[in-house]
Amino acid sequence: MENDFLDKVWHMQDENMRINNAETIINRAKRQRKHQIFGTIIMSITVAVLIGYTIYTLPNSWNDFSSGLILMISSLLFRIILEVVTIHRKESKLISMDTKSYRSYLKKFYRWRLLINYLVTPICVVLYIYGFYLLLPYFKNEFSEGFYGYILISGIISLVIIIAIIVYNIMKERHFLEKLKKK
Repeated sequence: MENDFLDKVWHMQDENMRINNAETIINRAKRQRKHQIFGTIIMSITVAVLIGYTIYTLPNSWNDFSSGLILMISSLLFRIILEVVTIHRKESKLISMDTKSYRSYLKKFYRWRLLINYLVTPICVVLYIYGFYLLLPYFKNEFSEGFYGYILISGIISLVIIIAIIVYNIMKERHFLEKLKKK
């Protein structure tokens, strides 16, 4: 039954939108899915490390160190949940729509993603950076000067790389939305 529905949707496509090579479609979908999963896995690993570190260093009372860790963890968790929900919504719509409806849905989806990218993501990044900033005095007191320098430099480099990846992905999504608007 599902094959009949998918066949019907496939044949309802515009001729100029049709890609005759099914392998091309499959490869594009797999590549996009891989990138989304990779980003989510990286954020999840970071959250796991932060949670492990929080449990390991659990302070006796609430302080800036605790606040910093909670800010870092919560900003990443929120972003992970948001990413998983958007991926799921997009994939679930793909199967149930014809090409024209799906293209219209994609336009709305990527406009919504722009809102996330320009509002939610910067807030998450700022909260993460502020959380990291709150940890620095504790790191300076607890670790040697050399290791503190390593944490500071590697943290800044990591943040710059992550921000560059975020900006690159935002540009890709904007470019894709522009292509959708032209068709």
